[in-house]
Amino acid sequence: MENHFTFEEGSDVSHEDSDSAFPSPLRLTPPGHSDLYDLEKRIQDEEGSDPPLETIVIPRDSGAFRNLNTNATTRGDAQAYVELNEFVGTAWQETGRWVGYEENFNPQTGKWGPSHVSYLTFKSLIQLRKAMSTGAVILDLNAGSLSTVAEKVVDELLDKGEISTSDRDPLLRALLMRRSQTGGPEVAPSGAIEMQTFSVTTKRDSSDNMEASVVLSGVLDLLQKPVVAFVRLRDSVVMESALERPVPVRFVFVMVGPSQSGIDYSQSGRAMGALMADWVFCLEAYLAQTDKDLTNAIADFMDCSIVIPPTEIQDQGMLQPIITFQKKMLQDRLRPSDTRLAFGDRVKVDKPPEPPQEDPLARTGVPFGGMVNDIKRRYRHYVSDYTDAVNAQVLAAVIFIYFAALSPAITFGGLLADKTEKMMGVSELMVSTSIQGIIFCLIAAQPVLVIGFSGPLLVFEEAFYAFCKSQDIEYIVGRIWVGMWLIVIVFIIVAVEGSFLVRFISRFTQEIFSILISLIFIYETFNKLIKIFKAHPLILNYDHLNSSLDDPFHPVFHDHEVENDEGNKTIKRQEVERAYPNTALLSMCLMFGCFFIAYFLRQFKTGHFLPGPLRRLIGDFGVPIAIFIMIAVDISIEDAYTQKLVVPKGIQVTSPLLRGWLINPMGEKKDFPIWMMAACCVPALLVFILIFLESQITTLIVSKPERKMVKGSGFHFDLLLLVTMGGIASIFGMPWLSAATVRSVTHANALTVMSKGPKPEIEKVLEQRISGILVAILVGVSIYMEPILKMIPMTALFGIFLYMGITSLSGIQMWDRMLLLITPKKYHPSDAYATRVKTLRMHLYTLIQLVCLAVLWMVKISPASLALPFVLILTVPLRILMTGRLFSVLEMKCLDADDAKVTLDEEPGVDVYSESPLP
Repeated sequence: MENHFTFEEGSDVSHEDSDSAFPSPLRLTPPGHSDLYDLEKRIQDEEGSDPPLETIVIPRDSGAFRNLNTNATTRGDAQAYVELNEFVGTAWQETGRWVGYEENFNPQTGKWGPSHVSYLTFKSLIQLRKAMSTGAVILDLNAGSLSTVAEKVVDELLDKGEISTSDRDPLLRALLMRRSQTGGPEVAPSGAIEMQTFSVTTKRDSSDNMEASVVLSGVLDLLQKPVVAFVRLRDSVVMESALERPVPVRFVFVMVGPSQSGIDYSQSGRAMGALMADWVFCLEAYLAQTDKDLTNAIADFMDCSIVIPPTEIQDQGMLQPIITFQKKMLQDRLRPSDTRLAFGDRVKVDKPPEPPQEDPLARTGVPFGGMVNDIKRRYRHYVSDYTDAVNAQVLAAVIFIYFAALSPAITFGGLLADKTEKMMGVSELMVSTSIQGIIFCLIAAQPVLVIGFSGPLLVFEEAFYAFCKSQDIEYIVGRIWVGMWLIVIVFIIVAVEGSFLVRFISRFTQEIFSILISLIFIYETFNKLIKIFKAHPLILNYDHLNSSLDDPFHPVFHDHEVENDEGNKTIKRQEVERAYPNTALLSMCLMFGCFFIAYFLRQFKTGHFLPGPLRRLIGDFGVPIAIFIMIAVDISIEDAYTQKLVVPKGIQVTSPLLRGWLINPMGEKKDFPIWMMAACCVPALLVFILIFLESQITTLIVSKPERKMVKGSGFHFDLLLLVTMGGIASIFGMPWLSAATVRSVTHANALTVMSKGPKPEIEKVLEQRISGILVAILVGVSIYMEPILKMIPMTALFGIFLYMGITSLSGIQMWDRMLLLITPKKYHPSDAYATRVKTLRMHLYTLIQLVCLAVLWMVKISPASLALPFVLILTVPLRILMTGRLFSVLEMKCLDADDAKVTLDEEPGVDVYSESPLP
């Protein structure tokens, strides 16, 4: 016999369509109030204001008054709350709830009974354990709604052969039927809430660290046999209309089947509810790796349970020995050596109150006061900055960070040479990274930061070079005056303690800039590939090559005379690129090959093949591996030409014919205009904005309290040091540097010491200077790797450029919301910006960011591209103007919240790029 369901519109589990027949205990309308009262109260809750409290009447002689639940309800990092829903008619009816103790709903009276210790039938436990051994167990499911869980459950049951194909859709519809949350405590005539028992609801509503289990049990005659499914979510999420209150759900249990199966589904559901409310079983379920772990946990629960024989109990006094016996069993169950069980409220450790942490961005009102505080705060630990480096983990971090710093230096160096026509390149960038890195790690206030070249600075160098070329001004000389103005600007900013302005740079601005840089990376990659196809078109006949030469692909130079205004003639040599066969196709293969290998190895790091440490090692060195593979491929194809990385021998500039190491500030080939010396303050201000943005945001991320760094940070002093070194470096024609976000976060993670146990936590970070100094020295020594570096195909570096652009998008909330523009609402994530903000309002916010992004892109491709940082800063006051006018404060908290998390043990699809706002 099959069940026949009548599905009304909105029978899904969405909050909007779920009109519960019974109000939630905390949504009661007192007598004399209309439904408008509930609406106003809900608005107050959303606004974050506390509504007026109702008078709570608790009888002093009731069990609720003295109900101190010693049955442990903490799993360690969260408390367990359980709701039992039974299938009644064509809807799910809540019939029980637990927080350690149990409360049951009486459908005849429509009231909840008092809290009591759960009593179970031995048969229900046996049946439950047997059903669990054959049921579907899904661990660490990534889902944000009950409908997603239900779909996964029925698919898993179908794959295991527990249900037939014809049963799939009816079972799914049954699981998605309307849920009716039962009524709460009665309302007295005076308007006070009379709570006969309060242990479950009060404990649930007063806790700020609660995770729920949803138990679904009932009769479904459409099935041929009972089916069971147990689901553990990877992240606990609030599922709308699944529970009485918006408690994050961690576990979902389903047990349904025909009525003639011999199973009492009500008692089996109560048995599962009691199991999930038991702290030991909940902990084992949270840590379970296999189905066997769950059945073993049920067996452990049964071992510690007491069976009362079918003997009539004459009076309550006869139960007293059972209480004594049970206390002894619980003491035996609590194994002191098992650290997993010593969690939460059971651990009472008296810790001295921590002194309030000093705010490094707080203004002192004294010139250079913030910088002086940075120095005082850090330099008292200067000796320990070297002694703390005596650790094997520091050596491992040096090896890892060396490759993490070398790869961007080579990549950006090659791209910089391409953008500036070899005025600066790999050698200048590697020397600058090495020298500035050593100086920075020796005297900086936060030596964990890794300084280097970045995407925003590359965009500025390209724009400044194009400007100087259009104005017939020497680019390399103009950089000196920009550098001098940089020093002046940074001294003024540090003197007035201007680093506090980083507080106003919110996620709104960071995301726009991050996506802009990512798009520039992606655009430049394909733009370069198109240029290669134009220079080496796919034609039938090519110029004949002289294969007798050592280098048949030797460059062709054309000399031509250039006469200046004074009549002096200069012979300039111009390299002419000839069209070679197969060059374009091989370049495309090298570029995409390098990209896909690096991207695959990044995904491989969080996969399931090979042991974890080896897998992470391969993934961490994915970029160098991809580059070396492309070098091997390029060398093996001898008959095709590809452009290689330009690297001079030894410590030489990239193009010795154009410049030397020391630049004349008055002009190299001709006099530098006097007016331009003063006008360079404008580009200096713009490049300062870029360095300020990336360096200060990186310092914020690395210095989060969650990382437990104790030696302080250096917002003011490090900025002064970094910009001053860049200004001096411009005299030698070397690039400016900033704190590199991804490399710094990776460095901090590599130096983090984790605690032992099933739930590792951060113990400390090895805050020292040696690792940064050694990495900088190794990068400098690597300039002598010229025989290897000059074999790197430029298109392989553009593949890494594409990799950086695409991987940077994965951690940007704005990119996620852009995808939501074309995603149905039922697939939206459970994050606050998607659940607490109306969909149209969220899309409006995203469209505003897209308009800002489009404006920035237009500025970037226009002759006024130098003004890009200034236009970017205008998004800060725009965000301030939107708050309270276009969007409410609550909406902005959800959409513009700084919710980047510290990432250490990386999960699938999550790595340091998710923390880093800038590529």
